[in-house]
Amino acid sequence: MHFEATGRTLLGDYLDIELQMNERIVTANDHFVALVPFWATWPYETMIISRRAVQWITEFTTEERQALADILKKLTCKYDNLFEVSFPYSAGIHQAPVNCGHYEAWHWHMHFYPPLLRSASIKKFMVGYELLANPQRDITAESAAEKLRSLPAIHYTQQSTVINH
Repeated sequence: MHFEATGRTLLGDYLDIELQMNERIVTANDHFVALVPFWATWPYETMIISRRAVQWITEFTTEERQALADILKKLTCKYDNLFEVSFPYSAGIHQAPVNCGHYEAWHWHMHFYPPLLRSASIKKFMVGYELLANPQRDITAESAAEKLRSLPAIHYTQQSTVINH
């Protein structure tokens, strides 16, 4: 197992590689990184990874909890700004099992699976071949990250208000 051999989490080592390459990073702060994983199947699928390997969300410090709120706001704002619509997504937090031991090799992370593809009205549906065999990417992970990264962190409904003040 990777953790036993290296003393590091596999997701932590993956994050280090992504930070070095800097091609699929969407936004980051001192405690979290939002990126488009290279294996993403949804057009604008992202993942938030904690820089510090923790097993459970309850292990975050006050500063880390504030940083998590910050990166969630930035990422969801970029989603809304992409097509200037309240951007739908499914999200899930992945933490170690509770009440049955300690999982040192676990690394907290969160996935976002948004269905919108090319506009506010064009959605990706996984059916047939994609659903049962092999999902196909409609755009590359790098192009999705670049598009999301280039968007402002100020919500599109507030941009003119901020500029005028």
